[in-house]
Amino acid sequence: MQPIITCLLDGRYPLAEGLTWDDVTGTLLFCDILGKNIHAYDWDTESLQTWSFPKKVGSFGLCKDGRLIVAMLDEIILFDRTTKFYDQLAPIEQDNPRTRLNDGKVGPDGAFWVGTMDDQTPREPIASLYRIAPDGQVTRHATDLKTSNGLSWSPDGKTMYHSDTGPGWVDAYDFEPKTGELSNQHRFLQLDNTVGRPDGAAVDVDGNYWSAGVSAGNLNCFSKDGEMLHSIPMPVPRPTIPCFAGHDLSTLVTASLRPPEGDPLLEQFPKSGGLFAFKAQAKGLPPYRFGS
Repeated sequence: MQPIITCLLDGRYPLAEGLTWDDVTGTLLFCDILGKNIHAYDWDTESLQTWSFPKKVGSFGLCKDGRLIVAMLDEIILFDRTTKFYDQLAPIEQDNPRTRLNDGKVGPDGAFWVGTMDDQTPREPIASLYRIAPDGQVTRHATDLKTSNGLSWSPDGKTMYHSDTGPGWVDAYDFEPKTGELSNQHRFLQLDNTVGRPDGAAVDVDGNYWSAGVSAGNLNCFSKDGEMLHSIPMPVPRPTIPCFAGHDLSTLVTASLRPPEGDPLLEQFPKSGGLFAFKAQAKGLPPYRFGS
């Protein structure tokens, strides 16, 4: 499977992440973590709307009331896209200057699942995974992580996937869609730089797990049994997260990060930091929304 990949948006963002399809507005949203922005790309008009924030934006999710739930450095906020006002819902690890919020998604339970990462190198296992309930209650789950990542759910909502990019593993949990209860944690994948350590992820309607192999320039697809089905070379060396987008959820879009100035990769891949797309053989799942 070697699809024709095109550059959907040549944004050259320092760190494009958090791709999320909004089926209500027909827009593809993503954040530029280091740029402290969230962008919304209109699928039909190809126009771009941008909201700026005072801190790094690790990830975000859609809310049932139309707002966004945003993981902003060390706090979870609720952001009104129209008024641009926001309220803090919960502080996260504000006593630890080494960590910041990273990959997060709304789950089938209507809660926002988000992890932290060590924001210094070499990274230490000091990060965690959290569940933020609609009432603001925070529960910590996985601990001793370097870079919490790769959150996604099976089509029936009964399996949750979660990765740690540093050691390269992806774990699966039995997931209770109504309550968010986790059980039966087990190793789903162990990946390395050969195919790419796991960054952001998405699941298709067939239950396959798509993982951005950030350290190898690949987009990898695994069956629900952990068998590698595809490893697709991307036109940039550092893909960060895939997302099924478009009105029929059949376009697979992948974001990327931009190597720092002076890195030889930047001269070789000048469109790094953009969004790239191809027509997928599979279709994606509609997004979950935060709220009770």
